[in-house]
Amino acid sequence: MASGGSAIRGSRVGAGPMGEQDRGYHADRIKISYWDALGNETVRYFAANLPLEEIPETIDSPQSGLPAGRDQLNPPSVAKLEPYKTHLAYVKERRTEEEAAQLLEDALAQLRARRGTAAPTTK
Repeated sequence: MASGGSAIRGSRVGAGPMGEQDRGYHADRIKISYWDALGNETVRYFAANLPLEEIPETIDSPQSGLPAGRDQLNPPSVAKLEPYKTHLAYVKERRTEEEAAQLLEDALAQLRARRGTAAPTTK
């Protein structure tokens, strides 16, 4: 015999003291449309008694994955993607030994100034 859950047979799961008119398809809802940069419209439904400041201004569009906003004429812009860099491009951007030593010296000087110690640097 299969058993599971604590609901009484024949009862509606989720029905409670509030009554069914306050939830599910019977609840009063408002329709909000969102548009992404490609012109896709996404419709979301929110409870009518929800304050307007709790309704999000932007969401992620399920069609494109881009951010979508309520303003149809000025949707959120598409994020700018940086082109793929090769390992050689990263190697060219590396600092020289002198620059790295100077950065380390500056960081150590800031830490010493915070701690109040003026210990000399060792080289």
